[in-house]
Amino acid sequence: MKRLLKILLVLFVVILLLLQFYPRGAKNNSNVSAAHISTVHSLPGEVGVVLKNACYDCHSNYTVYPWYASIQPVALWLEDHIAEGRKELNFSEFANYSLAKQYRKLEEIKDEVKEGKMPLESYTLLHREAKLSAEEKLLLASWTDALRDSMQKTYPPDSLIRKKK
Repeated sequence: MKRLLKILLVLFVVILLLLQFYPRGAKNNSNVSAAHISTVHSLPGEVGVVLKNACYDCHSNYTVYPWYASIQPVALWLEDHIAEGRKELNFSEFANYSLAKQYRKLEEIKDEVKEGKMPLESYTLLHREAKLSAEEKLLLASWTDALRDSMQKTYPPDSLIRKKK
């Protein structure tokens, strides 16, 4: 039995070592893209700071990878998690969204933040600066409401509604 445990342990360590050679995904882009949310909507400084601290690591192309992001299998999990976050909402690609999608995403940002669903608790455990205070939640809610009001005044109502297929 001890021999089998020893063999399994050695096999596990060899697999972990081999995993370190598995290629990692592309790192982030440090340049502000032409499609960044700030190119189409007002982004006050304090809102930008909150978004950067609490959202950008998973919801933009400006991810700051922690030291443990170089260790497999953690790197694979992080890459998948970040890709999923960017697929759901990417502030770096926000201007490429249709008006209806932008309008809907602003509402979702407000709802997710107000309900405490974002940022994820698993993220804020390691990134204390990402935990939103009541004031920061209110700031984001007010900002999204103001943007949605501005969009309602600027664009035709039917352009802000998702078309059914």
